[in-house]
Amino acid sequence: MKRIIPLIVVLTLLSTGCGAFGGGDGELVIYSGRTRELIDPLLMRFSEETNTPIAVKYGTTQELAITLAEEGDRSPADVFISQAPGATGFLLSQGMLAPLPAEELGAVPERFRGPDGEWVGLTARLRVLVYNSELVAESDLPRSVFDLAAPEYAGRVGIAPTNASFQDFVTAMRQVEGDERTMQWLRAMAVQGSPTYANNNAIVEAVSRGEIPLGLVNHYYNERFLAEDPSLPSRNYVFPDGDIGSVLLETTASVLRTSDQPEAAARFIEFLLSEGAQRYFADETFEYPLVEGVPPATDIPDLGEIQLPNVDLGQLGEGYERTTQMIRESGLVAA
Repeated sequence: MKRIIPLIVVLTLLSTGCGAFGGGDGELVIYSGRTRELIDPLLMRFSEETNTPIAVKYGTTQELAITLAEEGDRSPADVFISQAPGATGFLLSQGMLAPLPAEELGAVPERFRGPDGEWVGLTARLRVLVYNSELVAESDLPRSVFDLAAPEYAGRVGIAPTNASFQDFVTAMRQVEGDERTMQWLRAMAVQGSPTYANNNAIVEAVSRGEIPLGLVNHYYNERFLAEDPSLPSRNYVFPDGDIGSVLLETTASVLRTSDQPEAAARFIEFLLSEGAQRYFADETFEYPLVEGVPPATDIPDLGEIQLPNVDLGQLGEGYERTTQMIRESGLVAA
């Protein structure tokens, strides 16, 4: 006789605000800064394999981090999946995160873990300059992200100033180059009328259409576009010589200190670090897997061949609030 598998309801709530949210009894509550389209297949797989009901609150990483901080001890969340380390560091500074078991932490290199094990990296994304190869020759591209502040690039470089990855990139720039030079760059980009977009996808689309010739994004967005349509003229460019314009950023997962299901939450993070989940990230989203032995997609640059800037990812959260303030003050975001 065929065994009947219990039906597990996966509740999803697409959130753009900071409203209250709570899962039902026994549900693992996940706040996800990764999009529903990206993460749902993994959530469904974990739910089915472990017979665990899941409730998900979706939103931008920044919105969810602020929501969690406001909820404090009242938060129903068990797990936070972050698009960017800065927001995770912000929650760490608020005392919201609990240490993870050693086996989860040991799955990734030390640089991709919280200072006391409060978060673990899931994947890495490289900041790049996406360009339209029909409008710009690769030989004419600048060698530093700071060169984009020159008058010749006025109005030609798309950016997403409210995006978490852009904000982490700016925090990394502050860490390496200092606040003064960073603010000079931000103000120059604002003064010269750099087109602003809501997210990386919109920038890549604009570059592909020829609306703008250049844009600052994470590498994997354009790789996904090219996988669907190889005829597109958009190409990724990695700034050479360890320039801060091509900093490596990570996505993270953490367990909330207030979770009433810490063991189930840790099992879910262990699942995200499994070979199957890491291969999903590599093959379906073109991100860099962080677990040793899982190769990245063949079409993306080998990190071993790239000179990366020296950035302490664990410290990005300390500058989270000041970075968003600087971006507003620069004029890139309306006050």
